[in-house]
Amino acid sequence: MARIDFHSNVADKLEYACRLTRKIWSATPVGEPVRNIVIVGELADLKKLDKLLWAFSASDFLPHCFVSDEAAAETPIVLTDDFASPDLSSVPHADVMIHLGMRMPNDVAALAARFPRIVEVVTVNEAERLAGRERFKAYRDLGHELHNFDQSKS
Repeated sequence: MARIDFHSNVADKLEYACRLTRKIWSATPVGEPVRNIVIVGELADLKKLDKLLWAFSASDFLPHCFVSDEAAAETPIVLTDDFASPDLSSVPHADVMIHLGMRMPNDVAALAARFPRIVEVVTVNEAERLAGRERFKAYRDLGHELHNFDQSKS
């Protein structure tokens, strides 16, 4: 079973995704392989996130690209707008998936089988909150370990 973390009541999902990605990627213990991250979301959001990942910190470098890029297999942070993109099959990334969108994956079981850790980012927007609740229920119904981190309390 996958561990699924819901980060709820997030004010700015793209800025939050930058900080979260940095935290996950930099938490790799010395001597161990880098933790790979796949970020799934709407294409417009991913294009903005792409720019933010290059510029949000003067001292951090977060190597990333879109899944269709020829360097995707060697890049630790990959962006895609499709859970089932054919390009993902050529990418060995399977450590962490961060989901920034509202859509529910068509095959939750396959997604959870590929990614041992899934992070769902849910904003304060009402439509996104409702979609997040539906995803929470779907994961729970499949028996996954769920955790909620309410960002309104930070």
